[in-house]
Amino acid sequence: MQEDTARVRDALPGQISVSPDNPCPFLRALVAGGFVDGHSVPLKTIGDRVEAASGETGLKKRIVGIETFGVALIANGFSPLRLLKSLWSGADLDQLRNGPLDKHGGGSRILDAEAKVHPDEIDRFASFGSDHADPNGGTERGLNAAQIQTFMKANLKRDGDKARWYFPILMQGEWPVLLNILGKGEGDGRYLSVAEVRTLFVERRFPQRIAARLMAKPKPASVIWRIGKAVVSAVVLAGVAVLLAWIAAPDAVSDRLSAMLPKKVAAFIPPALPEAEPTKAAYWLDQGWTTKDRHWFHHVTQGTATFPIPYNWFMAMEQPYLSPFGTPGLISDSAYLERFGFIPSPKSVDGDPSALRPFGYAANATAKTDIAPSLPAGLKPTPAGNEGGLPVGFARLSGAADPATGAAQSDKIGLTCAACHAGSIHYKGVSVRFDGGPGMVDLRKLEEAMGFAMIFTQYVPGRFTRFADRVLGPNASDADRDALKKGLKAATDFALNMQAKNYQKAIEAKGQTETEEGFGRLDALNRIGNQVFYLDMAVSGLPNMLGNQEAIDAPVSYPPIWTVPWFSWAQYDGSIAQPLIRNAGEALGVFAQINFSPETASDKLWRSSMAIENLLHIEDMLRGPDPFATTTPAFGGLTSPKWPEKLFAGDDAWKVDQTRVERGRKLYATVCVECHLGPVADPVFDKTYPDKSFWKIKPADDWESKGWNAKGPILDLVQKPVDAMQTDPGQASILATRKVKVAGFLEVDPAKDLKGCNLPQGSTTEMPYALALMAVVQKASDKWMEDRKLSPAEQAALWGDRKNCPNPAGKSYRARPLNGVWATAPYLHNGSVPSLYWMLTPAAERPTSFCQGARDFDPKHVGFDVPKGGETACKVGQSLFAVKDSSGKPIKGNSTLGHSFEGPAKPNKDYPNGIIGGAFSEEERWDLIEYLKTL
Repeated sequence: MQEDTARVRDALPGQISVSPDNPCPFLRALVAGGFVDGHSVPLKTIGDRVEAASGETGLKKRIVGIETFGVALIANGFSPLRLLKSLWSGADLDQLRNGPLDKHGGGSRILDAEAKVHPDEIDRFASFGSDHADPNGGTERGLNAAQIQTFMKANLKRDGDKARWYFPILMQGEWPVLLNILGKGEGDGRYLSVAEVRTLFVERRFPQRIAARLMAKPKPASVIWRIGKAVVSAVVLAGVAVLLAWIAAPDAVSDRLSAMLPKKVAAFIPPALPEAEPTKAAYWLDQGWTTKDRHWFHHVTQGTATFPIPYNWFMAMEQPYLSPFGTPGLISDSAYLERFGFIPSPKSVDGDPSALRPFGYAANATAKTDIAPSLPAGLKPTPAGNEGGLPVGFARLSGAADPATGAAQSDKIGLTCAACHAGSIHYKGVSVRFDGGPGMVDLRKLEEAMGFAMIFTQYVPGRFTRFADRVLGPNASDADRDALKKGLKAATDFALNMQAKNYQKAIEAKGQTETEEGFGRLDALNRIGNQVFYLDMAVSGLPNMLGNQEAIDAPVSYPPIWTVPWFSWAQYDGSIAQPLIRNAGEALGVFAQINFSPETASDKLWRSSMAIENLLHIEDMLRGPDPFATTTPAFGGLTSPKWPEKLFAGDDAWKVDQTRVERGRKLYATVCVECHLGPVADPVFDKTYPDKSFWKIKPADDWESKGWNAKGPILDLVQKPVDAMQTDPGQASILATRKVKVAGFLEVDPAKDLKGCNLPQGSTTEMPYALALMAVVQKASDKWMEDRKLSPAEQAALWGDRKNCPNPAGKSYRARPLNGVWATAPYLHNGSVPSLYWMLTPAAERPTSFCQGARDFDPKHVGFDVPKGGETACKVGQSLFAVKDSSGKPIKGNSTLGHSFEGPAKPNKDYPNGIIGGAFSEEERWDLIEYLKTL
């Protein structure tokens, strides 16, 4: 054997010296006895020696070798280069100290960090044993399996804070393995001899029976065994390699595996997230709100419990990563949640202004106090704090009660309006933020990450203990910990079975497939329907509601909400006229609790956790005062964000070319104003084109040509039939075609519940989803007011003058004013066009694929810089929007067609369906883009 002067020269006669950096007593004996070299030993050789020592035969012997192979592979380290070296040249037995399997002198402490044996620790080991009958006669001291487990637990307790979470795993690969190999006796009577342990540690010698096994010439394995072993070894090695790679680079590996594996298999892989964009400066744009109003909007509860766990569980749960040599961060860490697209937010805005600057807060020049009037009936919005330091869009729901029983509930964690309606763009390290704009979040990834975090908390060693310590405190009783574990299991089962599994079961039964939402998109209408008409009803104990679910297959870009309170119809498809119904329906869709239970008294039906007082206040903040109440009409609630040219004063890409603006204004007056109306804040346009001024247009008889309603400041938006626009029909089709079942005892009757709509009588147990949702939200809102004993006059004040009736226009999309349009990429209702540049090109020329999530804004094209051919390869964790799947089949909800400018201009505007104007020249396109930046 090769000698090494670096080794300790303490070898016994006939032995080879062993390096102190080999901390494994079994391997030390193998080296000392000359059974393996003490330097680099091929992994197969180590596996063969342990197989021989085990005395096993057949398949059990092969399994021992495969397990040993995997352990030896990682013994020197997890890094890719180290793993390759181990595979190529073997494990370095004299370099195991401080490796993944070294406890640094912890555990039994028989062998210390300098490879010195402590006989007193062997005596301690013996104290955990008892006398056992030696199969060769007589009795001797030894430890059986149960006594070894007690010994290991005592070691962990003695190590205290120095014990790492993985020590129990390492121990299971040490003493129990020694029992299997060196033990005497059979079954429950098998024990590990203290005398033989002493010999192994002190003299580095195996018992004669083990040495005989190691020296025996192995019988050649059959060809079948050799092939089988090779195949199994390859599979195990591949699995170990993937696991180790996932530990080292989880998002990259998850991203790659998700792309390669079938969808059902990929569902077992935690979601990949993009790296957070480095931010050197942040700015919230001035939109007329005070800092306090803005922060309140960001964190005020809607009464929702979006996640199936309490607030303190959410704050204590670790991220779904494996971290062998440390602990993962918490899922509530803002930096982690920002990778889902959320915007960081301070705990409070009452402190030192300089502390708020990194979050983008500064003095607002146009901010007005009291932009929202006092609520009727003495109602007051609830305070909103962010003591947990969560990003924009997260709220703590305190003081909630079970809607069915009235029992007090622990604080919940939910999403706010701002989760989806607070936008941001990123450009060269600068984050520009604005309220009311489309969020860039991916809620599906967050849902999946939460599910994996809950599973990991239960099953990854050490993780539940840390979770329980955070939730209950380190001195909590075993009974409290058991109750917490049962509660976590129940919540996990609910998320996996009641939600995810039953959803898949329902859509597969209908032959449906879902469309990926990705960053910046959500199929809100189908999600609300699934929540209210399946999950809420199933939770309330109503059977046979599974079929009420539909596939999430019509995702849309989060719509901007500035100016919306003044619109006659909200949503892209103009489906809702009543503001309270719009907001309360959204709250139910993100898991406000509601009681549909047949087991409760009738006067408790329809109770919910909705915070309608907050929803009303938000609506008032968005709306602001009557825009016609001043000499120069203007919106005074949440105003649309202005092109941030001043933030990038030294960058020509952000500089507005006024010559192009002039030409673009003329194009806007000629082409865009027909549907999108005049600009809301361009005095030059109003003076130049007074007949087209936004503030002077009057409604016409033709429903396609609207204006300010004569009865009050309500804007009747232009609505265009889906067939005429030829944009993706997915969203408009949901309310037109989806149907749901409703239990008869709930007495949902749209013809009666939707007052003043003059609807024909229909079924009260199976009905169009649109009418059912409007009726359900109406009844829940009525119940909220009834429970607060509001008078008819007070209720009427809360409802206002606008009726809760369906839109008579049918399947259509409404066109909104284009104020702030620069901040709303990607375009079209389904977020299928990456920039204004591509929006103004013929539909057939638009990119059919592009990446979303953690990417820079392009101020030239206004949106994302995507080539004509599209993008097919995304950075890790980004979502790929695509028109077609890998087989070339169109993806439902993802059409980029319609609203097209192509062909020759026609003075009579008699264009085919899908075309709304003649093609722009390249110069005209840039001119119009320049003007749109200023709106």
